[in-house]
Amino acid sequence: MRVLVTGAGGMLGAEIVAALDADHDVLAHDRNVGDLRDRRQVEPLLAGVDSVVHSAALPSPLSAAEPEVFGNNVDAAFHLLDAAGRAGVKRIVYVSSLSALGLAWSSRPVSPLFAPVTEAHPYVGDDVYGLSKLVGELVAETVSRRWGCEVISLRFPFIGSGERLQHHLDHVRRDPGADRASLWSWIDTHDAARAVIAALTARVDGYALVNVAAPDTTSLIPTAELMRMFHPATRMDGPLGRYAVPFSLELSRTLLGFTAEHRWRPTIGGSA
Repeated sequence: MRVLVTGAGGMLGAEIVAALDADHDVLAHDRNVGDLRDRRQVEPLLAGVDSVVHSAALPSPLSAAEPEVFGNNVDAAFHLLDAAGRAGVKRIVYVSSLSALGLAWSSRPVSPLFAPVTEAHPYVGDDVYGLSKLVGELVAETVSRRWGCEVISLRFPFIGSGERLQHHLDHVRRDPGADRASLWSWIDTHDAARAVIAALTARVDGYALVNVAAPDTTSLIPTAELMRMFHPATRMDGPLGRYAVPFSLELSRTLLGFTAEHRWRPTIGGSA
């Protein structure tokens, strides 16, 4: 399978390329190679490509001026995904974010309407990054409908491993409220790449939107207690395991056949 991976110079993109490299013909693209907002540069990349993984993006509302963050992320998603659909690419994986809910970067404290949070939860935020990822998901769905290709959008939380993950966990341990907007969700970089690879071959009819995260939280405090402390108005639609992440991961398991393998608790304390 010939796979175009954008954002290949980034943390997740590089991991995806490394994971695919042994068994597939990988075309790695990053912003140093060309501008995905330019259709004339995008179309030649798709020659002979079977699948596309679009992981390129400015990764937060702080990455650049707000118009640039929104414009870059939305324009690149539109031009690449639409061109891929037109070219007859049959499988597209769009790397989205749980920030598309609007919780993570909101300028004011905001809580989910209900938990566990499913893929059907509406956007409740006000930031340009979350909005750009939400619009990217709509682009992905539209491309699937228009061109008849199979497209899966994966909503990821904080991604990291090694020192990056440890720094994040230490910060949350000192201040659990620091991770309230992300609902204490995370995933190891290697697992995130595994989820992308699973999405390349999962059986899907048209378009699918999937939450992907580790099943446990970043906190040593039980999840029900965290929700009472920081999101008391959230409607609880079902019980949560002691340290269970308050996102629904059912589609991740049933559609992708994916469950994160990496955990942090055995090395830091507590139990999953």
